[in-house]
Amino acid sequence: MFKITPKKILQVFSLTLLVLAVAFICFLQSNYIVPIIMYHSVKPVSDPNDRLCVSLDKFESQMRFLKHYRYNVITLEQLGGLIREGKKIPFRTVVITFDDGYMDNYTYAFPVLKKYGLPATVFLIVDEVERPLGDRLGWKQIQKMQDSGLVTFGSHTVTHPWLPEVKSEVALRYEIFNSKSILEEKLKRQVNCFSYPGGRFNEHIKDLVARAGYKLAVATSPGKRYSKNDLFLLKRTRISPKDGNLFFFLVKTSGYYGFAKEKGK
Repeated sequence: MFKITPKKILQVFSLTLLVLAVAFICFLQSNYIVPIIMYHSVKPVSDPNDRLCVSLDKFESQMRFLKHYRYNVITLEQLGGLIREGKKIPFRTVVITFDDGYMDNYTYAFPVLKKYGLPATVFLIVDEVERPLGDRLGWKQIQKMQDSGLVTFGSHTVTHPWLPEVKSEVALRYEIFNSKSILEEKLKRQVNCFSYPGGRFNEHIKDLVARAGYKLAVATSPGKRYSKNDLFLLKRTRISPKDGNLFFFLVKTSGYYGFAKEKGK
């Protein structure tokens, strides 16, 4: 007759805990999405109503946070290589990106990146480089940032249209193919990364990006139906003025914010 003893109860309890722990670890691993954080503008004082602008002090506190807590901050191209090769990506890995190529990326963000030795990728709108308003990067600033070894540049198209609304195939190819060739001519290096304006895409646009010779592309929140390892739809998380509280920043760089956000839709 089977007899339940305290020892057997403890063994069953321990086994149950072990199974739950293994299941929890598997859950974490399968739902972890490397946080690719997205900035636009960094200014001394941000407008709380402008979700694309982060204040300089908040930006520095976020970079200090990543450095102090030893996050594995890698380049976007390095992340693409790890995914392509099927290598295990350590938890607490983070990628930093900027869209549009604001001049303040050089004036304010770049010194902070140098201070903490953190790499980043900046996506340029080709026709807006050196525009007369003076609010976008010029080739001189771009070259200095590239020469630092910390900043890599990618394409954000030539004119920043919503690509799915571009009806002409010639115009689509101009935005995707020509932005790459122009940047490569100016930068004297291969341009491997592409950012969809507004995060908008369709399968044809995605295919054109691959055929143009890019190695990866970033969207914003393409949705849970797309794989986290799709190299031409890498998911990003926007950092806004509301993330000035480091707790919110920690959540967004945890690797699970994207999963939680998609589950809530």
